[in-house]
Amino acid sequence: MPSVQESDSGLRARLVDVGVDLVAREGAQALTLREIARRAGVSHGAPRRYFPTHLELLSAIARRGFEDLAHRATAAVGDGTAAPRAQLAELGRVYLEFALGNRGMYELMFRHDLLESGHLGLRDTSLPLFGRLLDLVGRARPDVDARLVAGALWANLHGVAQLWGWGSLQLATGADEFVPVLRSVLDAHLGLEGE
Repeated sequence: MPSVQESDSGLRARLVDVGVDLVAREGAQALTLREIARRAGVSHGAPRRYFPTHLELLSAIARRGFEDLAHRATAAVGDGTAAPRAQLAELGRVYLEFALGNRGMYELMFRHDLLESGHLGLRDTSLPLFGRLLDLVGRARPDVDARLVAGALWANLHGVAQLWGWGSLQLATGADEFVPVLRSVLDAHLGLEGE
């Protein structure tokens, strides 16, 4: 049980920490209120004090995933002085590495019910990543509707992550790493490099 001195924000953060660890070890399906409470060492009703609904707790856990991905994306593109296409290549690489290395969190982050529920604030964490993608696409291809191309590029990356994670793309393409597939995705949406 938590110590008497543990603050409300400390217990709230601990519940999210436990959820982040649980999703990493066992996947999104393991994220029940009861299991998170058990692993946090509190009564099964305690999470409701901080997260009135299960979706709110799941959103807080998913927010950590978006923050982690955003941090990795910022580190990958560096100071932003590289050419937009080079930054998009790094962003795509980081996105795919995150998706493949954090399957449970990635699945949780893109659950429609969490993203759709605007009052949970998850869109506020996820939309800046799309904004970065949108900006880079606009700079790389000023001749297109950047929002549509960025959306198609993101959907393609998401599909690559899913199909690669299942082993389907390796089987279909014979590729043993996703980098050549990523290059083809960028060529498809941005045109051939050097055009």
